[in-house]
Amino acid sequence: MSDNVRKVDYFYTTVSNTPGQGAEIMAGLAAEGVDLLAFSGFPSGRRAQLDLVPADSARLKSAAKKLGLALSTKKTGFLLQGDDRIGAMTNVLTALATAKINVTAVDAVTTGDGRFGAIFWVKPQAVARAAKLLGAK
Repeated sequence: MSDNVRKVDYFYTTVSNTPGQGAEIMAGLAAEGVDLLAFSGFPSGRRAQLDLVPADSARLKSAAKKLGLALSTKKTGFLLQGDDRIGAMTNVLTALATAKINVTAVDAVTTGDGRFGAIFWVKPQAVARAAKLLGAK
């Protein structure tokens, strides 16, 4: 199977950087039936930023409202999935670099069963160019 890249919506929220915040939010979203394609959390100043990539943006927004979770406006990222191999990200990153499209951030992981996934972001003004270059829908 070849690599597949697609555009995805993502939202972020900031929370207190204290133990249990992520667990509480994940439990609340799960209880509301929110399916996340990706989730990333990291410190941001004295707080923590949680990036949420939902399978269904409307469901995430509805759940966030019920949970009192303030979300950012919708932003666009890319989800890359494929067969794991040495240098799995090389082709995509090289294509973007050659086109002079800077990758703002990337998180990648192997599933351990021969597959990998990555979420990555480019500047908003570069999304359309990156999508066309990578064949992302």
